[in-house]
Amino acid sequence: MNDRAHPQSSDPELTRACADALRMLAVDAVQAARSGHPGAPMGMAEMAVALWQGHLRHDPADPNWPDRDRFVLSNGHASMLLYGLLHLSGYDLPIEQLRNFRQFGSMTPGHPEVGVTPGVETTTGPLGQGLANAVGMALAERQLAGEFNRDGHEIVDHRTFVFVGDGCLMEGVSHEVCGLAGALRLNKLVALYDDNGISIDGPVQSWFIDDTPARFRALGWRVIGPLDGHDVDAIDAALIQSRSADAPTLIVCRTAIGKGSPNRAGLAKAHGEPLGDEEVALTRKALGWRHPPFEVPDAVRQAWDARAAGRARRAAWSARFDAYRAAHPQLAAEFERRMRGKMPAGWDAASRDWLTTVGATQTTMATRKASQEALGWLATRLPEMFGGSADLTGSNLTDWPDCGAVRADSPGGRHVNYGVREFGMAAIMNGLALHGGLIPFGGTFLTFSDYSRNALRMAALMRQRVVHVLTHDSIGLGEDGPTHQPVEHVASLRLIPGLDVWRPCDALETAVAWHAATSTPDRPSALVLSRQNLAALTRDTPADLILRGGYVFTDAPRPCAVIVATGSEVALAVQALTLLAARGIAARLVSMPCVEAFERQSAAYRAEVLPAGVPTVAVEAGVTHGWWRYVGREGRVLGIDRFGESAPAAALFEHFGFTPEAIAAAVLDLIG
Repeated sequence: MNDRAHPQSSDPELTRACADALRMLAVDAVQAARSGHPGAPMGMAEMAVALWQGHLRHDPADPNWPDRDRFVLSNGHASMLLYGLLHLSGYDLPIEQLRNFRQFGSMTPGHPEVGVTPGVETTTGPLGQGLANAVGMALAERQLAGEFNRDGHEIVDHRTFVFVGDGCLMEGVSHEVCGLAGALRLNKLVALYDDNGISIDGPVQSWFIDDTPARFRALGWRVIGPLDGHDVDAIDAALIQSRSADAPTLIVCRTAIGKGSPNRAGLAKAHGEPLGDEEVALTRKALGWRHPPFEVPDAVRQAWDARAAGRARRAAWSARFDAYRAAHPQLAAEFERRMRGKMPAGWDAASRDWLTTVGATQTTMATRKASQEALGWLATRLPEMFGGSADLTGSNLTDWPDCGAVRADSPGGRHVNYGVREFGMAAIMNGLALHGGLIPFGGTFLTFSDYSRNALRMAALMRQRVVHVLTHDSIGLGEDGPTHQPVEHVASLRLIPGLDVWRPCDALETAVAWHAATSTPDRPSALVLSRQNLAALTRDTPADLILRGGYVFTDAPRPCAVIVATGSEVALAVQALTLLAARGIAARLVSMPCVEAFERQSAAYRAEVLPAGVPTVAVEAGVTHGWWRYVGREGRVLGIDRFGESAPAAALFEHFGFTPEAIAAAVLDLIG
């Protein structure tokens, strides 16, 4: 069956004009902004014509149509290519926005940003991550198709296309995610490689000699090409061929960066700066483009306009979905709920009952184990929970009974073995979340969050619900030593705007952290969990109070000091209160499992929990950075501003002064 959006034009001149329109929109926008990257859009124009006019199934009037094909521009510096495509295809992106490229408040920022520009599927810029996001999107399509499609009713059946450049494929994350995509045989994933041999520093052959086709074949991909990346018909034929693949496809397109520019084509100088007024004029002349800046002739606009075809395709899908709803009403309602990112009916009441039960029945256990128990409860009630671990499942405890493994030949599992690919896992999870219908989570050791950091940052920038399970926190890891003891990582993660970092002290706080992470649709979360067992602590605290991120754990009449603690140190602080009470010292203990949630509370609430003028000691087995804002100049912070040692955890806590006696001594010293 021919499933193409538009047959290629039989008019070669019109096809050429469609490509040149993309080129000149990019050239003129970059020139107007006096900054940007014209070379890649100029070089990839024919690739875009072949895909967008011949194969991409989308509807400009409904950028969120669930069964649309996804398009990712991994080499996001080529953003004007995407903006030109969206504008010409009929998305709500007027020409004035292209004129305002890279200007404050415009819908055309320097790199594509999801949520800013209609039709942009993901925020790209850090090279390689768009490719990783595309793998996540293709994996999400595979998973949802397996869950929801029924005989005669295929409501999930779309493809993911991604443009990548040399820089994307040099980045290590590309090896990680493409290896997994090949292993899982994600055959609806198609990457078009802009093989122009140029990067910022010049011709890449001196530092990038990979045999890229051979590499991808070794990773289990189907490879087509190299072919002429300026031959629309050749690219069209390759895209048709990709539809029969039983594996992801790489189409290698040999192109000239800056094609059309008489003096910049094929040169690094075309990459990241405006062509200049003189070269722009020469480019117009060389292309025979007689139109002033930002003007596109009607015939070209009509050839690009995808609105009618998009409406027809979406209407056809809607009719199929109506038939699906009639045959499978519960499945249809569940699909719609999940694609909207909504929680099930009665979710708040059920989860609060669960939290109450956890608080009443919790026992001594590591918070990583408490996390696994929470995950088991969630997974039975939220079928969208989907995740795994970067080769540490037995340590991170990110599986649950009957979760099933995700495999190429056995659909239906919900646990992903990502392999030793922390960065790839985090970036794939972003793609899963962006696709919709799933709540992705993934586990590794906290110390390896460094590998994942840029993808964590991108999740926060894009406001995606992604849950990072980061176990083996701080010196409690013990004998594996300083390479694995993440003393600085919690403070570092707290610096990422929009990321909630939870460091719970027991099973109840762990369950609350999971509740917050899954119920909050517009922010990622990092759950920082212990390897060692932690005591089940007793307090009369409702879950609503814990959700505020910081709360009074234990109080005393007219306390003369406040202790603030997180994670495993809360239990030590409880014991310190007993030592202080024996000396007639009344102190308040504040547990602060999530600084970010606490900071979102009203000033009045924060002042109530941490009253001004009361001597305060903060305790956390990590670097002291960040805690001084709560204790003030006269306060104390018990932390570790150095790397750890290799020894049993108990010995390390003693050595570094994390004992009830040391905490009590700090309070006594502070109050004189």
